[in-house]
Amino acid sequence: MSVIRKIISTNKAPKPVAPYNQAVLLDKTLYVSGVLGLNKDTMKLVDGGAGAEARQALQSLGHILEEAGSSFEKVAKTTIFLNNIDDFGAVNDVYKDFFTKNHPARSTFQVGKLPMGAKVEIEVIAAVGDVKQIPSKI
Repeated sequence: MSVIRKIISTNKAPKPVAPYNQAVLLDKTLYVSGVLGLNKDTMKLVDGGAGAEARQALQSLGHILEEAGSSFEKVAKTTIFLNNIDDFGAVNDVYKDFFTKNHPARSTFQVGKLPMGAKVEIEVIAAVGDVKQIPSKI
């Protein structure tokens, strides 16, 4: 049985800053590379700090998800990398605007340094196709 692998790319999100793809679809699982808060036209980080960078990164992630036939509602896992863990609250304030219910699993880390001097980088794993949400028993 073959596994289908498809490269996902959209002009609505910034181009990768190194040799990798915006996302890879493996059967019905989408692996989206880490996204910085870059303006897609200038390829420069947006002004305004971690919150603004997170908003831009999440908007770009939305375009990549859409290109693959997915959405924020189908995200199973997010990983957030912060230059400074003190930005955790500012990033959460933006994050909740994009993930409004049935939140995905998530990890957040402070890292030594991010590419291009970014304050935030966000990656996701999502499903593609029909997803049936089953209520939690908790």
